[in-house]
Amino acid sequence: MPEQIAIWIWVVIAIVLLILIILLVGLRRLNIPRKVSPEGLEDNEVVLAYDKISRWPQFKLIRWFIVNELRKHNPQGILADIGCGPGYLISIIAKAMPDLSIIGVDISQEMVQKAAYNLSSIGLAEKVSFRQGDIQKLPFESDSLDFVISTLSLHHWAEPKQAAIEICRVLKPGGQFLIFDLRRDSRKLFYWLIKFAQTLVVPTVMKRANEPTGSLLASYTPPEVENFISRDSFQQSKIKAGFAWLFVWGRKR
Repeated sequence: MPEQIAIWIWVVIAIVLLILIILLVGLRRLNIPRKVSPEGLEDNEVVLAYDKISRWPQFKLIRWFIVNELRKHNPQGILADIGCGPGYLISIIAKAMPDLSIIGVDISQEMVQKAAYNLSSIGLAEKVSFRQGDIQKLPFESDSLDFVISTLSLHHWAEPKQAAIEICRVLKPGGQFLIFDLRRDSRKLFYWLIKFAQTLVVPTVMKRANEPTGSLLASYTPPEVENFISRDSFQQSKIKAGFAWLFVWGRKR
């Protein structure tokens, strides 16, 4: 009996040590060069796969996290969601902030159609409109929007400095923007989880596009984001960096 107890004690010690080693290594940040990821989801099969995973609980949690941050900036008037994807974030914003006029924009016409269908199916078609458009040349007149939000799209932007200029152009004076994305210097533990998910649970068509790993490797670090937010265009700007993600907020002069 004492021998069995001793064996179990050593087993527990070994497990605890293994967990500590994983945590110590896993909490270190990645230090890798950026690898460009293709922009847009034009293929209808990819659109359907992206729509499917967007309904998973972890993405619902992310959307709650984003809306909670958005509330802090008290958006009013006209809000545009750039890179709106299948529209699930817009649906939450529309319900949580019913006084907003919301416009969804995506580079993929297939994704715009999917988002419009999703919003129509839950009775929000009259509260939200959609447009196809590119962040490099947004389909809005200058000084026409009160708020611009973009989530999990920044890493696709070919010219982020130009994108920041374009966001500034369409915002009214005093207008705000909020960007949410992954950060390439995430904790290694997060990277391992991403790789694990891609191997076992992500739809095959997404795996062929190296997603979601490709998005993480194409994302920016906080210092890189600092470099393309123009201090001449924005009165205020702030980067809020987290475990494996970041928020970028700014207000136009």
